[in-house]
Amino acid sequence: MKSMRNKVQLIGNLGINPEMMDLQKGQKLAKFSLATNESYYNASGDKITDTQWHQLVAWGKVAERVEKLLKKGTEVAIEGKLVNRSYEDKAGNKRYITEVVVNDFLLLGGKKETN
Repeated sequence: MKSMRNKVQLIGNLGINPEMMDLQKGQKLAKFSLATNESYYNASGDKITDTQWHQLVAWGKVAERVEKLLKKGTEVAIEGKLVNRSYEDKAGNKRYITEVVVNDFLLLGGKKETN
């Protein structure tokens, strides 16, 4: 049970191509967004789709796999953990962000890229 304390599993589609960064000592960092959808029917019987956007980051070997396999529109199942952090923007304001640090992912079928 100890390993389940901070665990996130999401299935969705990439909103953008991963942004890749090469860090010191050859390590890679990938940043990308994932859209998850949930559908329900309102009181009038109309189908409503609620889309949530999640900010994801991947490091090292996982980032290398992200770079090779993922692109905008790809349907993927991810597993990771939630991380909260803060930073100061250019105007000196403190900003807070919650990200999912990806530990592993699995390509799924789904949405095809359109030209």
